[in-house]
Amino acid sequence: MKAVMIMNVYIKLKSAGKRKPVLNDSSYILPDEIASLRQLIEMIVRQEVIEFNNRGASSMLVPFLTETEISEQSTVGKIGFGSFYSEKKADLDKAIETAVQGFEDGLFRVVVGDKEVEELDELLELHENDTLTFIRLTFLAGRLW
Repeated sequence: MKAVMIMNVYIKLKSAGKRKPVLNDSSYILPDEIASLRQLIEMIVRQEVIEFNNRGASSMLVPFLTETEISEQSTVGKIGFGSFYSEKKADLDKAIETAVQGFEDGLFRVVVGDKEVEELDELLELHENDTLTFIRLTFLAGRLW
């Protein structure tokens, strides 16, 4: 049985046209066996769906917010207790399919270090402490002709 090695990478989310990143260098643990962008997207989506589906599993009897949490949430524009009003779980296969389709449709770009990854099955060389930047592209409003 082969032992799975893990590595720490940093993920940054940016939106085209915005100066500040949506998410600044968030630490992320990935297995080191990821060989392509497709596998990277699938692994990240898998981890996010698991986290999403497990949200609210441990809830406090009397929720409260610290000053730090209020300050952090105010930068987003919404302060709340993190209540979830729907018990609906995300479908892992559908989420992966949607993320891959989003890349194929040009809705986001991926940069590893300072090199853009242009193909889903392009070989990746990920290293410990690499920065992965996901850039969400937005369409301009207006006429198409």
